[in-house]
Amino acid sequence: MTENTLQPIQSLSLQSVLLIATFTILSGLGDGAGFVYASRVWSDGRFVWLETAKCIAAFQFGMVMYWLALWKLTQHGVESAELQTLFWFVVTIIGVALLSGRVFAWSPLDQAVAGAVLMGVFFLMSRGASA
Repeated sequence: MTENTLQPIQSLSLQSVLLIATFTILSGLGDGAGFVYASRVWSDGRFVWLETAKCIAAFQFGMVMYWLALWKLTQHGVESAELQTLFWFVVTIIGVALLSGRVFAWSPLDQAVAGAVLMGVFFLMSRGASA
């Protein structure tokens, strides 16, 4: 990232950082839950309305929290869609892995590769934001 890209981030207050982190984590967890529920809307060839309702509610919650995170980010000049999405994407991927519970059954090598992939996504998206 260039120095100009980091300038708005450096001016953040502790309160703003906490709000952005809280809204982003809640957004990612809401969307992560939405993806987990979405994977259950079809069971034995039948459409499951309860899982559908949970999925919709989780995505709606995640979207509202994302909008609140964007509100704080844009107040500090972070207007790059790539940079805004980066935080949400990482938390959502982690949320899906944790909420599904399957990540704990992965081998240590698979977990390390997943961590490296997330770091790679972070690297590529942050470089795109500075271009």
